This record gives sequence, structure tokens and C-alpha cells, in this order.
Amino acid sequence: MPIRVRQHVNPLAQKYQNPVTSLDWEKVYAQPNQPLHLDIGCARGRFLLKMAPIEPNWNFLGLEIREPLVEEANRLREELGLTNLHYLFCNVNNSLRSLLSTLPTRTLQRVTIQFPDPWFKNRHAKRRVVQPELVSELADYLVPGGIVFLQSDVEFIAKEMCDRFACHPAFQRQGTGEWLAENPLPVPTEREIATQKKGEPVYRAVFERVGI
Repeated sequence: MPIRVRQHVNPLAQKYQNPVTSLDWEKVYAQPNQPLHLDIGCARGRFLLKMAPIEPNWNFLGLEIREPLVEEANRLREELGLTNLHYLFCNVNNSLRSLLSTLPTRTLQRVTIQFPDPWFKNRHAKRRVVQPELVSELADYLVPGGIVFLQSDVEFIAKEMCDRFACHPAFQRQGTGEWLAENPLPVPTEREIATQKKGEPVYRAVFERVGI
């Protein structure tokens, strides 16, 4: 039976202000120098649980601010014996740089941010995950040619995420600027499946890390 946790967690709350220390990558992954796929806001982690066996030559790291979900996801990962997958409880908006700064060189090659909490009210905009600081941190560690895949079922959030990546000179949007009709990855998220079953649109875009 799935554990029940609060759907909304305020990342600005005091309890989430302590950044995580860096990971011991040699202990976390059997082959730490493989390309890394970072999933920001991985929720229950089911997307990565399906991705990791499909792409055994990649490592996968899911970041999530709701600790019980991380504990459950890591338990399932251990049961499946996946040595290229790990989940970490953290507030990405104050932990990302310290986390990525110890990564093996040139391993971060793919980032996904899928259906983040929209925080609809303007006064809560600072709680949204894609802030300019996060974009800059990803630009510093994502390899040239690496990609960021964004998707949301809330159009103004998708536009805001895209605008923030487009404003950074290290990122270039792939395609014509229109929303992608299909998910370029082999696994959909649970939220994506549920949204499409209701016949509602999903707004998707891919940004490439370019040389500057």
C-alpha cells in the first residue's frame, strides 16, 4: 500500500534550509563514471525505477523533498537490485551546487523536471523549483550537448520554466519552439499517464546545453 504524504511541501520552510552534504559517488553507484540522469522532483520514483533497467549504461539520481517518498523509493530500488539508481532527500534549491560539485567530471548528461508543483499564487512563485539560480547551477555542471527535458500539465508553469532556461546563454531550445507532441523518453511518469487519460494536454520542451 503506498504511503501517504503531504502533496505540497514549502521549500522555504525552516526545516528544509539545511543543504545536503555531497554524496560518496563510489558507494552510491557500481560504476560512478557512467553518464548521469538527474530527475528533479522525482516524487515516488517510479519513473526512474523503470528507466534504470532500460538504460543500464546510465546512472540515475532522483531528488525529492518529501523524505518518506525517498525512503520508500530506495527500499524498492534495493529490492530490485538496481546498482545504477539512487534517491536522495533534499531541497534542490539549496543543495544542488554542493551535490553536483563532487560529481565525476563530465558525467551529468541529462536532467528531467516533470510536473513540478505549480504553486499557482503569485506570492508563492519563489517556491517553484525552476528558479534562475537552479538554471545557472545546471549550466555549470551539465556537459555540452546534454539535455534538460521539461514537462507540465499547467501551461503557464511550462512557459515559465522554458523562459528561465531560454534566458540563460548556455541553453538552447530544441525544435521550432512549439510544444513537443510526444515524450522523447521511453518511460512516461504517472502524472503524464493520468493527464493523457483525461484527454488533457501536456506541455513539453527540450533544452540543450550548448558551448558558450
